[in-house]
Amino acid sequence: MEKLYTNETQAIFWNNNASAIQRMLDYDYTINRKTPSVAAIVAPTAESKFQKFFWGPDEIMINLYKNTAAAKKAYPNADVLLNFASFRTAYDVTIEALELGGFSSIMVTAEGIPERLARVMNQAARDKNVTVIGPATVGAIAPGGFKIANIGGTIENIIQSKLHRCGSCGLVTRSGGLFNELSNIISINADGIAEGVAIGGDRFVGSVFIDNMLRMEKNPDVKYMVLLGEVGGTEEYKVIEAVKNGLIKKPIIAWCIGTIAKHFSTGVQFGHAGASANADAETAVYKNQAMADAGFYVPTSFNELPNKIAEVYGKLKAEGIIGEIAEPTLRNVPKVRRSKEFICTISDDRGDEATYAGFPISSVATPDTGKGIGDVISLLWFKKQYPKWATEFIETVIKTVADHGPAVSGAHNAKVTARAGKSVVESLVTGLLTIGPRFGGAIDGAAEHFKYANDNNLTPAEFLNHMKKLGIPIPGIGHRIKSLRNPDLRVVGLKKFAAEHFPATPLLDYALTVEQLTTSKKDNLILNVDGTIGILMVDMWRALGYSEEEINEFISSGTLNAFFIAGRTIGFIGHVLDEKRLAMPMYRHPMDDILYQVDMAEEIE
Repeated sequence: MEKLYTNETQAIFWNNNASAIQRMLDYDYTINRKTPSVAAIVAPTAESKFQKFFWGPDEIMINLYKNTAAAKKAYPNADVLLNFASFRTAYDVTIEALELGGFSSIMVTAEGIPERLARVMNQAARDKNVTVIGPATVGAIAPGGFKIANIGGTIENIIQSKLHRCGSCGLVTRSGGLFNELSNIISINADGIAEGVAIGGDRFVGSVFIDNMLRMEKNPDVKYMVLLGEVGGTEEYKVIEAVKNGLIKKPIIAWCIGTIAKHFSTGVQFGHAGASANADAETAVYKNQAMADAGFYVPTSFNELPNKIAEVYGKLKAEGIIGEIAEPTLRNVPKVRRSKEFICTISDDRGDEATYAGFPISSVATPDTGKGIGDVISLLWFKKQYPKWATEFIETVIKTVADHGPAVSGAHNAKVTARAGKSVVESLVTGLLTIGPRFGGAIDGAAEHFKYANDNNLTPAEFLNHMKKLGIPIPGIGHRIKSLRNPDLRVVGLKKFAAEHFPATPLLDYALTVEQLTTSKKDNLILNVDGTIGILMVDMWRALGYSEEEINEFISSGTLNAFFIAGRTIGFIGHVLDEKRLAMPMYRHPMDDILYQVDMAEEIE
């Protein structure tokens, strides 16, 4: 791997750290990235499905998931995991991601992970050839391409430090704070960095100096490197050996901070967990001398580091190894931004022509397109392009449930309201308001309960006992008039269509075995039209590749009943217009159809 990140790299962000995510997105917008660098967020305790973030002056939605597996399944190309879990959880999150696979690098921001666990985690990553940055890190950056969370600081600091576009230096540090400081120093004395990594301050980190510098040796954008080590540990010696063995040929400017430790009579612990020398070879003075002896460009002090950077940069530029870097056009992130109150993900009316799920209306509406109502419903309700057999099934359902005569409660209400002189809209609403658990709800109920029974491998007898314990009749079973001897032709037609066009109908097959048992008890306990529709909808969605979780959500949200609502709307309007056309008078219910039992009111003393 020559480059750690590019301008197409996308990450899954574990733990909804809104401010860090927004900084990444502001960076993306500033450098003109085409896609957000954060593809998805893992937020195990979140109730919502997405979170809004600013994309310049506008907003975008980033989906939230309960676990890494779900996020990775939804965004398989997101190959970076930004692990912002606490030190108590970070190990488990990283191991889970390694077992899932598909990640090229994982950043772990937590510090204080038990050293035993950190070593196990780091070795597991090495075994799978995954680059781990951290623990205890602010991350890494490929200027002009991708940056992790808070590295580099604010947008103003990033631009000032020339982190908005690719420079010539490969920067590797332990310290995140000094990474930002060095980025600024390099921007002043050279042309900025091409790739930078803060490997982390814990004693045992995933990728060490040599891992990152060997990669930078292969990165054509990196012309020289800056290594900022510190007192403690021996990782710098691996780089020294690589230089001696010819594995690293590019110039290295290096310094280990903590030289002041030699003035203390006893050992001293600096800020990082790993910043403590346990032997002479781990002291900053000893390591600086060893690097100088190996041919590194080592200043006499940290204060001299800028001059050393300017010296090496000037030499490489004079030799023609480093050329001029063109400054890209940047976009400005507005200082004041206003969050939107409404969200729409199904249609857009801002252009010359409104669209349905991205398709201009004219591309689905006119007869020559060959599209029907089923196509429009698949776009506006599900944001998918369903195949022809599925859209034709939807249209069949709409036609099947459109009306069932004037006596049903919804049609009756609509007719009574129309006769009261109300408008079409007012009359329609009174009819629609009757749709619910007792009128139309059987479609939802049949899908829910039959699916539950089938998913749990209940036999028909076990299913009947299950429903009996719930104390409710089986939704979708039974008809007032129709029976085995007098079948409902609507059901016959739906089953025939499914047999001819559906790839498979496992839930319908199961429901028919239940029907065999119920009709053996009573001839009219057949699978009715509501039950057939609900069950076939589940079979349709399964055939279209929806997950069981998605189908359960369709059922719980009332999606199935929506088909009944859409169909009955046609019928109710027909009844309302019929009343208007006939100029029917105000309706009064006949008194002889009312049971009156009005007793004398009891007097309360």
